[in-house]
Amino acid sequence: MRLVAHRGFLSVNPENTIEAAEAAAVVADGIEIDVRRCGSGEPVVIHDEELDRVSNGHGAVAEHTRSDLDALDVLGTGNGVPTLAAVLRAIPDSVGVNVELKEAGIEAEVLRLLGEWHPHGIVSSFHREVLADCRGIDPTVPRAYVTKEAGPESVETAADLGCAFVHPWIENCTERTVSAAHRAGMGVTVWAAETRSEAETAAELGADGVMANRPDILDRRTR
Repeated sequence: MRLVAHRGFLSVNPENTIEAAEAAAVVADGIEIDVRRCGSGEPVVIHDEELDRVSNGHGAVAEHTRSDLDALDVLGTGNGVPTLAAVLRAIPDSVGVNVELKEAGIEAEVLRLLGEWHPHGIVSSFHREVLADCRGIDPTVPRAYVTKEAGPESVETAADLGCAFVHPWIENCTERTVSAAHRAGMGVTVWAAETRSEAETAAELGADGVMANRPDILDRRTR
């Protein structure tokens, strides 16, 4: 089972930062990062719509320019909110990349950057219209439907969108969901495990990968 670092293993590293990506790359098969657009137009790597939780800044990411975000301190790193390009450059070619688009309107630029730095990476989103737009822009880039409601309907939605993967919430994922996805030719990566017990549950369900908040939940010898 593949080990994917959720936001760069957010429980042990400063999430969605270059520091987290570099640390996670040492042990993870893949790294998941979140992307949205800042006020000056660049895709930046941050989960929340607001800056307050992860930095000494305040207000919406969309209201701050790249220069504004560069000047912040994210989670004690001394560095600002990184651009997507900077984080992609920091991840070795040998490590997979999953770019989750948190909003619409950045699809073309994300796909361009992903193709430039990690041509074998994937894009994912909760938003169906975002995945549909990605398919229209470049259908060769694999897509993943992220869902909290991990029932059969989520598999049908992913299939309708031509996704290669479905990423269900581990709390709602069932063996039936995983089996349905596999029958439809899709891989399954559950999110987001915090404990070994949760990783073991994912394995028992037949998941192909687990998106994890920490690196020690999966024994490397079993992967």
